[in-house]
Formats: sequence, structure tokens, C-alpha cells
Amino acid sequence: MEEDDIVDGDFYLLAKSYFDCREYRRAAHVLRDQNGKKSVFLRSYALYLAGEKRKEEEMIELEGPLGKSDIVNGELVSLERELSTLRKNGTIDPFGLYLYGLVLKDKGSKSLALTVLVESVNSYPWNWSAWSELQSLCTTVDVLNSLKLNNHWMKDFFLASAYQELRKHSESLKQYEYLKGTFVFSNYIQAQIAKAQYNLREFEQVEAIFEELLRNDPYRVEDMDMYSNVLYAKECYSALSYLAHRVFITDKYRPESCCIIGNYYSLKGQHEKAVVYFRRALKLNRNYLSAWTLMGHEYVEMKNTPAAIEAYRHAVDINPCDYRAWYGLGQAYEMMSMPLYALYYFKKSVFLQPNDSRLWIAMAKCYETEQLHMTEEAMKCYKRAVNCNDREAIALHQLAKLNSELGRSEEAAYYYKKDLERMEAEDREGPNMVETLLYLAQYYRQQKRFEESEIYCTRLLDYTGPEKETAKSLLRGMRIEQAGGPSMDVEHFPP
Repeated sequence: MEEDDIVDGDFYLLAKSYFDCREYRRAAHVLRDQNGKKSVFLRSYALYLAGEKRKEEEMIELEGPLGKSDIVNGELVSLERELSTLRKNGTIDPFGLYLYGLVLKDKGSKSLALTVLVESVNSYPWNWSAWSELQSLCTTVDVLNSLKLNNHWMKDFFLASAYQELRKHSESLKQYEYLKGTFVFSNYIQAQIAKAQYNLREFEQVEAIFEELLRNDPYRVEDMDMYSNVLYAKECYSALSYLAHRVFITDKYRPESCCIIGNYYSLKGQHEKAVVYFRRALKLNRNYLSAWTLMGHEYVEMKNTPAAIEAYRHAVDINPCDYRAWYGLGQAYEMMSMPLYALYYFKKSVFLQPNDSRLWIAMAKCYETEQLHMTEEAMKCYKRAVNCNDREAIALHQLAKLNSELGRSEEAAYYYKKDLERMEAEDREGPNMVETLLYLAQYYRQQKRFEESEIYCTRLLDYTGPEKETAKSLLRGMRIEQAGGPSMDVEHFPP
């Protein structure tokens, strides 16, 4: 311990007591004449938090608890001046560097903030708060790769988390799998692996991980909102009900708990109640991104488009990289029959999440609207959706239909056949199956490939409706033609 810190001891302990009681200005006042590094940091940090507290109060007074505001922390200028001097004199410790980086970031000096925070984590790598602030400044992979960081296991945690925020989910998953080899029993790493797999839409694995987490830690609330999203997507009513009851009993005043309960009511179709809980989550944490996005989804379900747009805009203000909020904005403007605006937001979402087939399909449907009728652009989007493993099995069928409408019979037959193969593999039935079989039967009939046409006609005989009669007529015509008689014209869809 340094001599200054020993001299400051009694003052420091008193100030720390005030700090723990959230009396930040009293804590700073007690340390006004103390020069030890610990005392300087605590005084500066107390002033910073006092400024943040006053900023929050002013925002509530002027704009309401959920509103926007341009109010800034009034302590930033004096803190920057003092910490900059200490850094130049070489009398600042890693924690002081962390606070200096935080102040620079809040003031918008991002380049210098990056440099200062790198100095902090290289000097003392165990301060995760410094790593977190550094991560928030790494807005691109190039910025991340440019950092000159010392090798340390904390750097591995930082890279895994940064890759996740930069939507490099496969890289993030590899990094966490590597860390799991060292930290075998870490629930945190397990939860982060689940998060990476959730973003890769591997829901079965995610569900298994969260079930294991709850067995090991039955009172866990952290990250459970993500688990509720998986249960919602899979429509697991009973499991989501059980999870909502569990977090309500454990801690009902956590933003995660409110979101889980909101998801439960949303799945039940009680959208008004869901909005109540998402709003409650935002009162607990106004920057809770999931709540803004999920609330936007509820307003879309309630056909309250202006409220949905407002919620989604709050979400993208908090995190411009949230593709779900951009997608939601696209949906909202599509509902308002404003396809050009919708396209703009769909393009934003697909730029952030290029491997999600749902986004490409949404954009394709927008191109298909009567106002735009941009069929070629729609087809390009559907092709991208197919390449992204279209789980909803929409893109192949739409590509077949659009090619058919454009008179491209060969391309249409190709996509209809691909769609048929997929339906058979997934054991799906329905109108698409009948339409596909009928088109292929007629296409091969026109191509004089009677054996292949007969296969599809025969399968159509198992269905009821006009398609069955068309199949019978096709079979009769082909048999007459094969027997050497005149060909028969049969009503059919244009190939």
C-alpha cells in the first residue's frame, strides 16, 4: 500500500461508507483534500455517479421516465480535466484510467477513450467493467482487431463477448467452447453458449442448456428472458407458464421477470396484459432493449402501429445493431401500406443479420406488393432466403410461382421439384403440395415426358377437388396420344 493511501485511511473508510449509502457528494466532499490513488479514484467516481444521478432526476422531471432527453452529466468537464492531468503526470492507476475512459466515452471522444481503456485493461485485466466499456466502443471487427491487448484469459472472455455483440456468433461460440474447457462448471459460460446458439437459431440446443442451468441454479433469473423467447417461439405453453411462475416467486421486480411474464401473456393472446409487464420492465430499466422490442411486437398484434413504431425507435436508439427492432419497423410500415419505408428498414435488418431467411422473405414480399411490383428483386430475395436455410419453407414455393407467372416454365419446374422434395422430407401436406404436383404433371405432359407426368397425376388422384379431375383428364390424354391417337387439349395451368 502506498504512503498516501495509509494517510488517507480514515477519510477513505468514511467516504466509502457514504458511497455505499449512495450519498455520492458527501463521499466526494470527505476526500476533497486526499491525494492517495484509492481516494482520488473514489472521489472522482463518486462525483461521476452524483452527476449521473442528477441527470436521471432531470430526465424524469423534464421528459418522464420513458422519454428521450439531451441532458448530460454535469461533472464530465471537470473530471476530464483532472483525470487528463493525472494521466499526463503518470500518477493515475488502472481504475482511474477506467473512469477516464468512461468520461471520454460519455463526452464523445471515442478514439482517445479506446486508447485509455486499453491501457487500463492491460495494467489490470481483472476489471470487467473496463472490458465492458471497451467492448461498447468496438463497433466493427476492424476496430476490435486493431486493439493492442496483452494475452490473458480475461482477453478471451472479452473477445467472446465482443464477437457476440458484433453478430459473429459462430466465432463467439468457438471462443466460449474454448473457455469452457478451463471453466468447466461455469454457469455464465453455459448461458453465453446458449445465447450464441439462440442467435444461430439452434433452439433445441438452447432449450437443453437452459434446462440444465435451472437444474443447477433453480433461482436463476439472469438470461431467463432468452429462454422464455425460445419457449414462446416453440409455443410451449406449460413450460413458459412454469418459468413465469418460478421467476415471479423468485424476484418479480427484475426486468427479466417482467419480460418473461409478458411473453407468457403474449403467447396466451392477452396482448394488453403483456404490454403492462413490458412497461413495468422499462420502469425498472429504461434501457432494457428486449422490453422495447417485445412491446413493439405486442402493439403490432394490437394493430396500434404508431405505438409500435415508437417502441421500435426506442430500441434502435439504445442499440442500432438490434436487427429485430429494424425488422419490426419494417413490419409496421408495411402494415401502413408504405412499402418504400418498409424496404428501408428491412434492408437495415438484413444488413445486420444476413443469414436469417425470415428477413429476406419479408423484404421479398415487400417487393411483391402492388405499389412496387418488383418481381425480379423479390426473386433475388427469395433466392437468398433459400441459401439461408428457409425454415418456414416459403421461399422455394414463391420462386416457383413467380417463375411460372413470368413464363419461365423450366425454372418454375426446377423450384417446384425442389419444394416437393422438401415437403416430402418434412412430411408436409396442404395446398402447396397439390399445386406443386399439378404444375409438374402439366409441365412434363407438355414436354412429352409422359412417364414422369403420370407419376404426379397418379399422386393427385389421392386428393379431392378439381385437381383430381384435371389429373384424370391428363392421364386419358396421354394414353390416347401414346396409343397413336390425336392429342387432347386439357385445361391446365400455363407452364
